[in-house]
Amino acid sequence: MDDNNCGCWAVLKRGVCKSSASRDSANTIPRTSLVYDTATETRYLNASNRELYPPNEAHLSSDNPDPPPSDNKSPCQLLQFTFQELKSATGNFRPDSILGEGGFGYVFKGWIEENGTAPAKPGSGITVAVKSLKPDGLQGHREWVAEVDFLGQLHHPNLVKLIGYCIEDDQRLLVYEFMTRGSLENHLFRRTIPLPWSNRIKIALGAAKGLAFLHGGPEPVIYRDFKTSNILLDSEYNSKLSDFGLAKAGPQGDKTHVSTRVVGTYGYAAPEYVMTGHLTSKSDVYSFGVVLLEILTGRRSMDKKRPSGEQNLVTWARPYLADKRKLYQLVDPRLELNYSLKGVQKVSQLAHNCLHRDPKSRPTMDEVVKVLTPLQDLNDLAILSYHSRLSQQGRRKKKPEGSQQLSNTQSKSIRGSPLNTGKQRCR
Repeated sequence: MDDNNCGCWAVLKRGVCKSSASRDSANTIPRTSLVYDTATETRYLNASNRELYPPNEAHLSSDNPDPPPSDNKSPCQLLQFTFQELKSATGNFRPDSILGEGGFGYVFKGWIEENGTAPAKPGSGITVAVKSLKPDGLQGHREWVAEVDFLGQLHHPNLVKLIGYCIEDDQRLLVYEFMTRGSLENHLFRRTIPLPWSNRIKIALGAAKGLAFLHGGPEPVIYRDFKTSNILLDSEYNSKLSDFGLAKAGPQGDKTHVSTRVVGTYGYAAPEYVMTGHLTSKSDVYSFGVVLLEILTGRRSMDKKRPSGEQNLVTWARPYLADKRKLYQLVDPRLELNYSLKGVQKVSQLAHNCLHRDPKSRPTMDEVVKVLTPLQDLNDLAILSYHSRLSQQGRRKKKPEGSQQLSNTQSKSIRGSPLNTGKQRCR
């Protein structure tokens, strides 16, 4: 893929995420012979929106990491910070500097000097995001090591940049570039102003390029935790993948998959991975399909506040994706008619393909990028088509003969048109 030329692959140390089936506990997930059919998928999709592994079972993971990085093997010249430097850079980790919180710990906003690790005054130097590990989290330590191992050696415009780390006594921190606009999740679900269609396509394309880079390198990496909260945006709405704590080295040679304990988030993880523990790059493609649906619909992958038949996004959307006459009913109603007609068609079909029940029938991320790339330049907005139809109706009304018949025909046509689905959805 051409975009691989824009990134940098170093030789990955295979300590953090070795793909060895024998080192993963055979008892951590059921190994019964599961047939992946519609009924099986439905049971999976109706599961609650929670982490795939219970917190009290986190220590059972057999993904044994390498020892933490030291001065003599810092990958790609990462900066090594002292705890005191990061404490000063974040204003003593004050609460009003918190950018977010996850299973790993809190993320704080801070400032450091441009050429080094020294803290800077707020508003000067370089703005950074400092992620702190919860001190009692063994699984968190493994994810911390995975972050350093992967992001310290993988460089691409659509992967968040890891600047450095801190390992001091029981303190584990990571320092990233600061992403001005936060996560895609915030823009889709927590803001009253809808994210414009053009920005949605740009974000989807950037995230797809990031995944394609991971999958297409000399030593493929499976991201394993692709979701809207892990897609960060800069001031120009360029998207970058963050949080590589669950990333895993992909299968090598003649191996078709990696066998591993199931981790991730319900609603995003591919059903065949959840049911068998077999991890492939197509697992990421399924997750991308879910996020693409969220971008298209403005709905969360799991939403218990909705009626029973609409709580799981994939379950609700499948019938619409398979019917070209209904797919416009999927569009986020907050967009009104400010979206591309052809773009919706292409995105819906792409999501449908990414969510295929047979992993082998899903596209590669390179193919996804090829589909999304031309969608940036489409200008066939639904609002323009709607006004054009109104104008045509106005001219026809001036004809004295058959005006009533034309009016009835046009009215029926408009009611059944995708341009009128916004009103239908809002009932």
